[in-house]
Formats: sequence, C-alpha cells, structure tokens
Amino acid sequence: MKNKPFLFKPVIWCLTLCICAVSIAGEKRPPISEDNLLRVVASTTLKTLEKAHFRKLPADAELSGRIFDAYIDQLDPGKTYFTQQDIARFTNSRSRLLVLVNRGELQVIFDIYHCYLQRISQYREFVEAEIKQGVEFESDEYYQTDRKELNYCKDDAELKKLWKQRLKNDLLYYRLMQKIMTEQASDPKVQADLQKRWFKKSPEDKVRSRLHDVYNAASQNDRMDILGIFLTAASQVYGPHSYYSTPKQAEDFDIHFSLSLTGIGATLTNEDGYVKVVHIVPKGPADKDGRLKVEDRIIAVTQEGGEPLDIIDMSVSNAVKYIRGPANTKVTLTVLPAAQGASAMPVDITIVRGKVELQEEAAQGRIQEVVLENGVKKRIGIITLNSFYMDFDAAARGEENYRSCTRDVQAILENFKAGKVDSVVLDLRNNSGGSLKEAISLSGLFITRGPIVQVVDSGNHRSVYRDPDPAIVYSGPLVLLVSKFSASSTEILSGAMQDYRRAVLVGDSRTYGKGTVLSVTDLNDMLSFFLSFMDMNAGSLTYECAMFYRVSGGSNQAKGVNSDIVLPSFSEEMEIGEMFNDNFLPWGQISAVSMTRESYSGYKPLTDIMIGKLAENSRRRYQQSPKLRQMQSEIQRFREVRKRKKVSLNEKKRLQEYYDEKAASDRVEAMMDISEKNGKDKEARDLLLQEAAAIAAEYAYYQQQGVEK
Repeated sequence: MKNKPFLFKPVIWCLTLCICAVSIAGEKRPPISEDNLLRVVASTTLKTLEKAHFRKLPADAELSGRIFDAYIDQLDPGKTYFTQQDIARFTNSRSRLLVLVNRGELQVIFDIYHCYLQRISQYREFVEAEIKQGVEFESDEYYQTDRKELNYCKDDAELKKLWKQRLKNDLLYYRLMQKIMTEQASDPKVQADLQKRWFKKSPEDKVRSRLHDVYNAASQNDRMDILGIFLTAASQVYGPHSYYSTPKQAEDFDIHFSLSLTGIGATLTNEDGYVKVVHIVPKGPADKDGRLKVEDRIIAVTQEGGEPLDIIDMSVSNAVKYIRGPANTKVTLTVLPAAQGASAMPVDITIVRGKVELQEEAAQGRIQEVVLENGVKKRIGIITLNSFYMDFDAAARGEENYRSCTRDVQAILENFKAGKVDSVVLDLRNNSGGSLKEAISLSGLFITRGPIVQVVDSGNHRSVYRDPDPAIVYSGPLVLLVSKFSASSTEILSGAMQDYRRAVLVGDSRTYGKGTVLSVTDLNDMLSFFLSFMDMNAGSLTYECAMFYRVSGGSNQAKGVNSDIVLPSFSEEMEIGEMFNDNFLPWGQISAVSMTRESYSGYKPLTDIMIGKLAENSRRRYQQSPKLRQMQSEIQRFREVRKRKKVSLNEKKRLQEYYDEKAASDRVEAMMDISEKNGKDKEARDLLLQEAAAIAAEYAYYQQQGVEK
C-alpha cells in the first residue's frame, strides 16, 4: 500500500436543510434566526462525528440512548440533582434523540437543562430551610463521596435524604477546616490571616455563597452554551477526547493560548463536582513547589490579598480562569490531598505563577557510578526527558539549528560516550508526549534504520513513519523508566524500543495508553454559506481521527506499553490512564511492518533470558532493602486509603478519621516527595530511579559477560 500523507482533512458534506435559502439574482437573502443556526450546528456536529470520527457508530436508537444518558451525566455527574422520576419524564425522547436533533427539534435538550436548573434552585431552598432549623453532627451516619456506580435517587423523598447528607458533609468540611487550621497555625499573624481569609464567613454562609455562584453560572448559560454542553456529551460518547467548543469557548482559547502554561503548570479535570489534578507539568510552578499532587482535589482559589473563592461544582474552564494569572503573582489553592483519601481535610498551597520555559523543559543528563554486589563499578548515564519538545516557530522560519529534544539528547549521548558510560537510563516517567516528529527522530538515535510507528486514519488508510537517519548514536545497554503518566509520543518511543528488542522497560506495569490522534474542525468553514446570512459563529469540534500502532501491529491505545520489569510505586495504585476514561477507544491490532535484518544491526538485541535475570535480581533487592520494603508497606496503606469511598458525618468520628489518616499520609508524603531543592538529595531519595540505575548497571555487566544468550 502506498503511504498517504498524514494530514487528515474532514470531508465536507452537502447538507439538505429546511432552512437553506436559495439566493436568486436580484433578490435579498432572508436572514437566518439564531434558532436555525443552532439547528444547523447541532446537525453538522453530529454528522461530522458520524462520518469522520475514528470510532464508527451507527446512528440508531442505541446511540441515541447513550447520548441521552451522557447529557444527563454531563449536567449531574455526582447524581445529586436529578431523580429517576425526572429522567423518566424525558424517556420518550431517549431512543429518538438523534432523529429529533437532526430534524432540528432541540426543545428536549433545553427542557432537560431547565429541569436541572430547577433542581439547583430547589437545593438552595432546601439548604436555607435546613440551616434555619439547625444541623446536628452527632448521629452515626456516612456520606458516599464516590457516587459513580450508584443509581440516581428514586424520588424526591430519597433525594432530600441525600441532600441532607451532602449539606452535613459540606458544613463539616468548613467546621473542621477552621479547627485544624487554627491548631496548626501557632503564629498569631498566621491566625489573623486565616481569620481574614477563611473564617470571616461562617460555614453556613460559605455553603450559601457557593450555591449562589453555582446557580448564577448555570442560569447565565444561553441557548448556544446549553447546546454546547449537549454536543460535548454527544461527542464524548464517541471518544473521551472529543468535544464541541462554543464560539465563546473558542474565543477564550484563542485569547489564552499564548498563556497556556502561565499559571500553576497543572492539567485539571472535573470529577464528581470537584476540580481534580491529573498531571503536573514538569519544571512548572507546581512541580517546583512540590506540594500539589496528582489526584488532589482543588476546592477553592484565593488571589493574592483576596478572599477564597469556592470552586466546588464549578466547571474546569471557569476554574482555570481564576487559577491562571500574570507571571510572578501568587495564587493560593485549597486542596483535599489525595494521600489522605476520603477523610482529607483542606490544606492551603500558595504557588507563584509562571511559565514553563523551553530551557527548563530541556533534557538533562548526568553520570552516576553504581557499585554491583560483586564490587564491580559501572558508569550509568541518566537522561531526564519530560516532553518531546521542539521550537516550532524557529523550525517554521527555516532555522537550521532550532531547539529540539532529539538534538539535546544526542548531545548528551555524545558526552556520555566521551565519559565512557557503560549503560544509559532514559527517565520518561513525567513525559506526557509532544511532537510526533521528535518521537520518531529520537527513536532513531538508538537504531540504524527502520519503521517506528504506524498510523491508521478513520478512512482506514495506513501510513508508516520511519527513522530518517541511518546513523546510530548510542548502541549500548538502554533502560527506559516509565510510569502511568508516560503518554502519547513517549509510548511511540517505548513501543518501538520494545519491538526492536532495544531497551528494557521498567516502572509501572504500563504506560498511560493514549494512542489516538486528534483533529480540530472549524465549523465556520463548513457552514460559511449559512453564516454569510448573519454575524454569528458556529464554534469548533475536536475529535479522534486516527490511531497509532506499533511496528509489531498492536496499538498503544488503552493498554499502553507494558513494562518488562514492574517496580512497586504509588502511581501504580492510582486510577490513571486512558482505560479510566468513559468511552475510551479500545485496543486494536493491524498487520506488522516487514522488518529487515539491517533494522536490528548496530546493537545487541535484548533477550528474554536477560530480562528474566534482571527482573529476578530487582525483586530480590526489593525484599532485602529496608527503604524499598518501607515503600512497599506505605504503598499498601495508600491502596487501602484509596478504597474508602465514604466518610463519617459524626463530627468527633470525622475528626479522628482525619488525624489517623494524616499521620499515615505524612509517611506516604515522605516516601513520595522527591522534589527537594537540593539536587543530590532529590536523586538519592528517588528510589525508583536508583533501582533503574541498578538494573542498567547489571544489564551492562551481564552483556559484557555474555549472559544474554
């Protein structure tokens, strides 16, 4: 098959629409109403998904039902507003939703949203009545914090029971926060600051204020905003990275694009009404500070000199507006630490906003000496690579020496060769991807020539991308240290090195599993004829249009790349990865690329015997090392904390739960914290990196001794 260029362009269909106006010479074109624009946008978005998305779903009653359910879930992910009776009111439209929307009948979408607004208003009234009556915290009951697997309440009576528990839980957070923060702040100045920022309002007033903000935000959504929520829900039935951007959201993105990393340097998502941290940008402000962790939940944001703004139940897009800000200004995040589980109490983390500069993101290299058990010393080159970066602007200008991770890593490898290293460790644990071109060219540093990755688009066209350079820069033993945070381009490199038997993969059991390619379609281009009748914007659609496959034929999607040697870690216990996203695209298999003997030349291919011996020795070290045994013990405790999905609503019990979890979580933090300012201390405390270096040293020794056969 002849390879086709990998520039995916969606097909533009001629849509026969009832609002289509034919312009006859000499006649004035009639205006198109906003309602008609909404109908065109809805139909065009759904048709684009149906025709261009990588996942092919028949536009039938089953898909209609899934989109209906997704819309309900998008509005009420915590299942705290709708009842089963509410949903039953709209059941007649469930299996016909696609037909209705494609016919331009959108009223059911707005009716469901109106029901949602009514429920928020009713909850506010319920809270006011309960607060006036008085809320007690002495009964022995619990609140389920994780409601994903639970059903919606049957009726109003059951819903009000849930509301009562939810209110108690919210009030307890603020009551215990005041007690704990005051206990921990011995300095009178700190206590005065806490009183000014946090405790000027009572817990009851804080809950009232938050609900007021939630209702205001929801009630201010116009019809385009509401349709956007529905279309995003529909898009995410096809895939978790698909979404519709309203004109307002697209404008905000354009405005903030140049400031995308000006803020705290973290990727956020919504989960059960909370804003949750899913990734910490390496070398960013939060990473340098070291206190904010993946899976922490942010519940409030405070600007420098201001008062806390509660962001529970706030959308990520709105929350980010408050978290971002000018460089060198301070923002205080109030978070529920993930390490403390369901009983976590809020803590304040103040971070100085800033940017991730290219020079800070650049690959770093150093040489470490490792002494084997038999006394033999090996020099190990360690490279930390946090992204597959390149200076796109300089490359576009035609500059020959533009900055790229391949060039930086090549320079480090040349220095390693001059320093006579015996083995190399490439640390990719925090690498979430980047340039596909760089992933391919960097892979080429370790092989002579050959295919690196395959790409199949939604039309089933296959392209094979190959190493463009026949030279091999480093041919010695290679270890890749990966984690569940290693994603996208990192998985292309890792999969290729594994397929070529070129490197030992160590770390978490698998990488993230992001094996899809995204395309962005500007609906204004597709609907230019209709939009010429009015001064309006149609927004854009982002969706999965293609998938990466390894040289051996398996995709990286969902399953990720499996490690050869699994090391116990805290991230191994976290629900991180593509497989935890709703409606993730499944793993797939295509035919392997034909390989020549030349592809495996220039280095000694890794053998199963070598991997087995290295894995056996690594397990033995974990059993014998006191530090590694302690880490495994804390990982077990961390696992148990994460299993807890409910909290006590008895104030005394809840406080004791916090103290118990806090004492244990402090030990976890000590084991997890490798972000000391002193570089040598950081390296010494990084037990996983030290184990990877030990594996690399043994790899070099065994290869020199001829143990690989």
